[in-house]
Amino acid sequence: MSRHIRSTALTSAALMIVVGATVAGCGGGDEGASGDRRESPTATPLPRVPVDPALPKHLTGQQVRWEACAAPTVLQGGGEKPGDAWQCGTLRAPLDYAKPRGETIDLALIRKPATEADRRIGSLVFNFGGPGGSGVATLPDFAEDYARLGERYDLVSFDPRGVGESAGVTCTSDAERDASAEVDGTPDDAAELKRGLADSRAYAAACQRASGKVLAHVDTENAARDLDLMRQVLRDRKLHYFGISYGTELGGTYAHLFPKNVGRAVLDAVVDPTSDTRAGALAHARGFQRALDNYLKDCASKGAKCPVGDDPAEGRELIAALLGALDEEPLPTDDGDRVLTESQALGGIATALYSEESWKYLSLGLQEAIETERGTILLALADSMLGRDDEGRYDNGQPANSAITCRDTRQRYTPEQVRAELPAFRKVSPIFGEFMAWGMLGCTDWPVPGLREHPEVSAPGAAPILVIGTTGDPATPYEGARTMARELGEGVGVELTYRGEGHGAYNSGDDCTVRAVNDYLIDGTVPPSGTTCG
Repeated sequence: MSRHIRSTALTSAALMIVVGATVAGCGGGDEGASGDRRESPTATPLPRVPVDPALPKHLTGQQVRWEACAAPTVLQGGGEKPGDAWQCGTLRAPLDYAKPRGETIDLALIRKPATEADRRIGSLVFNFGGPGGSGVATLPDFAEDYARLGERYDLVSFDPRGVGESAGVTCTSDAERDASAEVDGTPDDAAELKRGLADSRAYAAACQRASGKVLAHVDTENAARDLDLMRQVLRDRKLHYFGISYGTELGGTYAHLFPKNVGRAVLDAVVDPTSDTRAGALAHARGFQRALDNYLKDCASKGAKCPVGDDPAEGRELIAALLGALDEEPLPTDDGDRVLTESQALGGIATALYSEESWKYLSLGLQEAIETERGTILLALADSMLGRDDEGRYDNGQPANSAITCRDTRQRYTPEQVRAELPAFRKVSPIFGEFMAWGMLGCTDWPVPGLREHPEVSAPGAAPILVIGTTGDPATPYEGARTMARELGEGVGVELTYRGEGHGAYNSGDDCTVRAVNDYLIDGTVPPSGTTCG
């Protein structure tokens, strides 16, 4: 499952149109350190900005040419052109940091300068997760949530290497991706497993053909080195950072590599840094099951308005029965010849669980599937997670996710190993368990070996890092926040718990959480570790 915050917003115009139609049918570091020089096209690095001596000066001293932004490209996920306050540019980075004077790649950047320039703290760099999410496309979408921070910070984001317009990984065509989306993700027999393995091998080979040059260089450690180069080029003494979902893993990796360069940092919707592939997949299954159960309890409280009844246990059985029926025969949809399969329905259900605000779409999708035997809404939800727009075009979120994950992760599983794990996964989640277990085959045929068992995030000597977990988070269960805080080290990880639903606490709008984050990022006030909000 992609852990990308844009999936939680469900801002797709196509989804809104589908739902409407179907419902009708159903019935810098220190304050002022950079000063005005950040705007100068001829400025040179300030002596107070720590510069990596291993990198050539033509990289650390480069000037970003900030210009008016175009609309996000298809690879970035599309969308409207940002307003006039936004500026876009590119940063040159080494393809291979072991050869810093060798070939370079361009990283796409976006920023909105601080509205109170005379009180500017520095740049606040965002990563919204995935891995595979385009920060250039996402930050303007959520800018209203960060308006208070934007008074004192330049709001900055980027497409990480391998993502969007930063040497974005590409693999198969849109038509081939449509076909792959219909492959059974929970094979019941040898024939279904054979088809799934063949599709996975073909996909990996296509990625190697189309993007082989970058596949060995899109790992999280290299992305963290890009962050520090970005800090230097933005003329900030410290990296002020806001990471969400996978962005917490990136932030933790940065803190480990560059502890003395950490400024004020927030990690929200935290990835457990001690998890390997199996533990991570189990955590996902547990998290999505927990979120589904919370949805079912809420839905049951609505009585007759709940499409799966007023008993959460019966609701779970109804959903399991629906998925079983879809495994035998997909449902037709209003999108041409496309159908809703079991795997797509699981993806659609999971997408709606990313945010409590999206539960209404899940209810509508289940109502449509159960009462009218059509799968238009659940398919639209699945498309949202997979990055497919209403014209059938895909962004590169999934190829980038594969490339980054498989380069990061050393584990490679066989079908026999997955079969042995199925009972444990079914026990954790009767709805999502098998799907998550078979997903462990995703890197089996990848053309580039993985680097590590799990990320290293210990950061002795770093400034305090605020680590936020949400109790009802489906994608990154809240237990991961406590582990991250511990692994960062004593005096570094500061844990805050938000008792609520959804993937990410700050964007939930909870007053307590927002106040704690703003007080830290703006005033440097660190909340007591163990603070609870919500």
